[in-house]
Amino acid sequence: MHKIRPFSLALFCLIVLTFVLGACNSKEEAGVAKEVQSTVETRIAEDEFGEVEIPANPQRVAAIYMEDYLTALEVKPVVQWYHPAWGKQDYLKLDAPEFDITGSMEALLQAKPDLIIVDGAADKAKYEEYSKIAPTYRLKEEILADPQAIVKTIADVLNIPDKADEVVKNYQQRITTLKAELDKSVGDETVAVVRLNVADKTLALFGVKNRYSGYIYTEVGLTPHPLARDMTEFHEILSEEAIPKLDADHIILFPSNGTWESEENQDAIKWLDSTLWNTVPAVKNGNVYIADRTYWQSGAITANLLKYDDLEKWFVK
Repeated sequence: MHKIRPFSLALFCLIVLTFVLGACNSKEEAGVAKEVQSTVETRIAEDEFGEVEIPANPQRVAAIYMEDYLTALEVKPVVQWYHPAWGKQDYLKLDAPEFDITGSMEALLQAKPDLIIVDGAADKAKYEEYSKIAPTYRLKEEILADPQAIVKTIADVLNIPDKADEVVKNYQQRITTLKAELDKSVGDETVAVVRLNVADKTLALFGVKNRYSGYIYTEVGLTPHPLARDMTEFHEILSEEAIPKLDADHIILFPSNGTWESEENQDAIKWLDSTLWNTVPAVKNGNVYIADRTYWQSGAITANLLKYDDLEKWFVK
């Protein structure tokens, strides 16, 4: 019988231990690989420009101009758009880094989004620029005037469709209730939405097709002034000759940039003391309503709900 030498026994034990540790490491590496694989699971979606591969369950989302919809869906954006002249969507009260849409992509790059959602402001060239940072989904042109369709689409892209159903249901209930109230309190009295362009001290009338304010006519049933009703453009600058023709019963007014208290707007606001403006019936009758630009110049779903709160405050007795 051969005896096992102590050295050989030690070598045998070392080999066995190495095999066991190797097997454990392989299992751990497989587990890590599986975890990584699950975080990058993707699917194919159809957007305005064709098919795009997006994360199945995105976690870090940038929605340029679309942060309103993320907020409605209770999803925190990784950045919020900002424009040096227009500011940002203050009404959302977001705690997210600002992304200057007139500057470089650096802030967006630093936010490390795993998905970017854009609207009609992104043409093909801009879309390709965003796509270099992260998979980018561009909303289809056909839904850009429909906030309910937009919130459903974004929810589908984020793989949370049930959340959109809840948002849309609440939105429709708000519309139904307010429409009935306005029908009683305002009836057929005409309404016009006007923006004071502070840079050149002109007035812009918003038409029924305007993607910011047209919803007050199409959704909650207010009657547009004929000048707004017959307008084919989103908005038109009112000539001095046209201003006296703006004989709406009610006028909703907001500035193009900043707030009514902004120092740079004070000179433009003095225009509202002019004789021409004071000949307008709604002005003489005290039926001009000062609005918050940040959501009256947005047609997104949260902004619309805030508009409807204003309408209730102004018109429902």
